[in-house]
Amino acid sequence: MPAWEIVAIVAIIVAVALGVILLMTRRRSDHLRSRFGPEYERTLHDTGDRRRAERELERREKRVERLHIHPLSPRHRDQFVAAWRNDQARFVDDPSGAVTEADRLVQEVMKYRGYPVSDFDRRVEDISVDHPHLVQNYRAARDLAERNRRGEANTEELRKALVYYRALFEELLEAQEVTR
Repeated sequence: MPAWEIVAIVAIIVAVALGVILLMTRRRSDHLRSRFGPEYERTLHDTGDRRRAERELERREKRVERLHIHPLSPRHRDQFVAAWRNDQARFVDDPSGAVTEADRLVQEVMKYRGYPVSDFDRRVEDISVDHPHLVQNYRAARDLAERNRRGEANTEELRKALVYYRALFEELLEAQEVTR
C-alpha cells in the first residue's frame, strides 16, 4: 500500500473521530441547555467557560440523581397546602412575617421531598436540576427576604417575594392548582 493511501486513511479516521467528538459535545451541550434553560446561561456567565459550566451542571445532575427525591404523601401535601393558605392570608396584616414563613415553608417542602436544605447555595443548585425555570425566582425571593430581614424591603417587594416563593412551592408540591 502506498504511503499516500495510508496518510489518506489516517486522515479520514481522524476526521471521522473529530466529527464524532464534535457531535457528542454538541449533543451534551444541547441536552444541558434544554434541561437547565436559563440556568445554563447563568452558569456559563458565572464560570466564563462553556466546558466548566457544563461540568458544573453535570455535577449537579449526578448529585441530584443520588438523592432520593420523592413526592409528598397526601397527608403532608394537605398539611403544606393548609399552611401555605394561612401564610398567604397572613400577608395582609403581616407581609414581613408572611415572607419569612414562605421561605421556611419552601425549605420544609424541599426537606420532606428529600432535598438537602442546610445550605442555600446547595438548595439552589439542586432545585436547578428539576426546576430550572423557577430557580432564578427562588434566588430573587431569597434576596428580597434577606432585604426584609434588614428592614430594607417595601410591601411591593415582599409581595413579589411571596409570588416567587408560591411558584416554587406549587411546583414542589407537584400541583399547580394549590393556591388558586
